[in-house]
Amino acid sequence: MTIFGINRRAHRGWKLALTSVSMATLVACGGSEGALPFQTLDGTQPLVIGHRGSAGYLPDHTLEGYKLAIQNGADFIEPDLVATKDGELVARHEPNISGTTNVAERPEFAARKTTRMVDGVAETGWFATDFTLAELKTLRAIQPLSERDQSHNGKYQIPTLREVLDLAKTEGVKLNRSIGVYPETKHPTYHVDANLKLEDRLLAVLAEYGYTKKESPVIIQSFEVSNLQYLRPKTAVRLVQLVDGDDYDFKTGKVTFAAPFDRPYDWTRAGKTANFDSMLTPAGLAEIKKYADGVGPWKTYIIPVKGTFDAAGKMLDVNGDGAVNYADGTSQSASNLVADAHKAGLMVHTWTFRNESRRLTADLKGDPKAEYLLFYRIGVDGLFSDFTDTAIAARASYLKELGR
Repeated sequence: MTIFGINRRAHRGWKLALTSVSMATLVACGGSEGALPFQTLDGTQPLVIGHRGSAGYLPDHTLEGYKLAIQNGADFIEPDLVATKDGELVARHEPNISGTTNVAERPEFAARKTTRMVDGVAETGWFATDFTLAELKTLRAIQPLSERDQSHNGKYQIPTLREVLDLAKTEGVKLNRSIGVYPETKHPTYHVDANLKLEDRLLAVLAEYGYTKKESPVIIQSFEVSNLQYLRPKTAVRLVQLVDGDDYDFKTGKVTFAAPFDRPYDWTRAGKTANFDSMLTPAGLAEIKKYADGVGPWKTYIIPVKGTFDAAGKMLDVNGDGAVNYADGTSQSASNLVADAHKAGLMVHTWTFRNESRRLTADLKGDPKAEYLLFYRIGVDGLFSDFTDTAIAARASYLKELGR
């Protein structure tokens, strides 16, 4: 049963959760010199990753957005990577750049509008794979979500991966701390079909910066599987398997599945029928461990959300705002996912955290920091945030709870 159509990967993270883990449980875990231990896989504090830069404040995937995320305390910044016609890697959320750039306003590119298949779905628009880097550099980024600040539209260029890596190094020197880069290979199968395979291009750029070791400040992520398996013998940098879903059932508190968000697209092409959730069983996690260092599940897999229903089966408007949606959901007790992943030796980096009240469950009472605390307390190793300043402030509160 799919309700409200709250999914879509581009807007993922509109759902959240609460946990039954209490401070009493944390206290019981003990700790040295009065400080309670982190519940993460390696015992270090959870990472804050700037999702697409500072997507809550500035257009996605711009150097200005990445810089703001770093200034606000991000440990890592996340460039989603697509390829240009001439094989350069640039930071865009999708190959289809219609919603994140001002390309539709550029008459000289009107004839480039076309329809292409992305993960088995026909999409119409303008695609990075039809533009050279020089042409893309003439475009400017725009804010894709209408409810967010539109005043920066048309100001910022599309950055290359090298520019993002350079920014992280430069800002890290200024701040005297390491700034990691967390690239996602976007739609690898699409790029193979376009004869613009991403993986070797990515490894070549990372090698230029000496990022070839597990301790390098780089983590590579993907929703597909075969490309991570391809990368594993070629690099020691950390790899993370992303886990998606289509929508959410507020009666059961479970993720639902429909194409193209039912399974990794390379699985679909290979004829596999298992859904994403099969990856999160103990057996699935053990399989991921063979080629990756971590798992990146949609956060509702970790802390489910349920609605309140009347006798007729109608979900109630709990917050009384006149609409029935995610904000009327109630966070449930945490699943075993974090514990199971840690048992398998996998770190857990979950997504996406946002501040807007309609993206917070009713039990959080409009406080986004409360959401972060729930996930920090159950031991996630990192999380992706559109508002890194809020994520860092919540982490500071968490550290205070632990006596650190």
